[in-house]
Amino acid sequence: MRIIEDHRELNSLPKGVVLTIGNFDGVHRGHQAILTTARQIARERQTQVAVMTFDPHPAVLLNPDHAPGILTPLEMKSLLLESLSVDVLIVIKDSLKLLNLSPEDFVDEFLMANLSPSVMVEGPDFNFGYGRSGTIQTLRQFGGPRRFEVVEVPFVDINGENATEKCSSSSIRRLLASGDARGASQILGRPFRLVGKTIPGRGIGKQLGYPTANIEATGQVIPAEGVYAGYVVVGDCLEDVVFGGLRRPAAISIGRAKTFLSDHPLLLEAHLLEDHVENLRGKWLGFDLMRFIRHQQRFETKEQLKQQIQKDCDKALNYLI
Repeated sequence: MRIIEDHRELNSLPKGVVLTIGNFDGVHRGHQAILTTARQIARERQTQVAVMTFDPHPAVLLNPDHAPGILTPLEMKSLLLESLSVDVLIVIKDSLKLLNLSPEDFVDEFLMANLSPSVMVEGPDFNFGYGRSGTIQTLRQFGGPRRFEVVEVPFVDINGENATEKCSSSSIRRLLASGDARGASQILGRPFRLVGKTIPGRGIGKQLGYPTANIEATGQVIPAEGVYAGYVVVGDCLEDVVFGGLRRPAAISIGRAKTFLSDHPLLLEAHLLEDHVENLRGKWLGFDLMRFIRHQQRFETKEQLKQQIQKDCDKALNYLI
């Protein structure tokens, strides 16, 4: 997959690509439906699929106090898009000028001047131009005279345990904030995976007989604090742990070290439910969150903590097998 971060390179692309524009945060099942449609059309027309996304999220520039957390940082998102057969990823780094264009100027001064797509594929809630005033209907009106088609891909709905959820990045963030890892995975089409490189831990788990692997946060949304049943994927680099990989059962903890420390740092750690675990120093890990077990709590003694960890491990294994 070719990645373009300099708009001056856009003219090097062949005219008539199939284009879709969006944040694609999470690359969830709704995004996947859009990309599947775009790929089918591109094959019929013997052209390429181009995705245009933004880094940072436009809300960071327009409304920084209410900018959403990120499910998939750019490098992770790029790898996921490449796995879905995207040919070209266009990353708009400084989007303020584009965001302030009127919808018509955005189409004429940017899309047609630089890309001249033959087809644009978008979801029903697509917005563009100043104040998000352009809609998919607006885009369709502009497309006719400029000779590009607009294909609308319907929302993808998921029947959850309690309600029907629309596949959206905001829905995933809300579910993760409540600890609903299962609901988030239904929308994503895969478990939510926290990724990071291993860092030294406190060593308390090892002292108790339950050694943990700790990772450093990489800018992703951090789900609700608590203990989860899940899996760990081990790799030598970020690409190894973005998707795929051998999943190894684990009890995963997200939370503050309240029992023995006073500064309460946020810890992302996993105890692999295996008898023999290799040295993971310097490795990249992916934590797949499958099921919420319990909220974090304070323990007065190491023995109480040890007993609870064993209960957590037993519950994790029961959920995972």
